[in-house]
Amino acid sequence: MTNTLLKISGMTCQNCVRHVKDALLEIPGVESVDVSLEKANAQIISTLILDQVELKKVLEAAGYTVQD
Repeated sequence: MTNTLLKISGMTCQNCVRHVKDALLEIPGVESVDVSLEKANAQIISTLILDQVELKKVLEAAGYTVQD
């Protein structure tokens, strides 16, 4: 299992949290996602090593920004 933490900007409500979670769960290998509006991050548990560029693209397509 791989554990990835992403800092995300652009989330303003629980609807945003759901959108981020749903978008990340569509990525192959992602097992679970815990999104925190308060901490502005997403904790991802996956069975594969995730490509950071792909994660960024998926979240940008959903309307959010991954902070480096």
